[in-house]
Amino acid sequence: MPILSVFFGIIVRMWHDDHPPPHIHVEYQGFEARVQIPTGPVSVGKLPRKVAAIVQEWCLTHQQELLDNWERAQRFEPLERIQGADPD
Repeated sequence: MPILSVFFGIIVRMWHDDHPPPHIHVEYQGFEARVQIPTGPVSVGKLPRKVAAIVQEWCLTHQQELLDNWERAQRFEPLERIQGADPD
């Protein structure tokens, strides 16, 4: 599964040809969750509250880039990396 971004120890991935609705897969220190792209909430799994808030804000900030990658993934095209929430 391609990595889209890594920040604050949070790994954001997306599968090719994954099922709707548009979402990302997030891993953080043993926690795993599926997060909806349009609104940013955890839909499956669990993340620590602070991490969930960071990911939700990041999703909203990068919503168009995530949706563009979702469309690429549906067509089995290469995905583009997205800037993380940290300054690096």
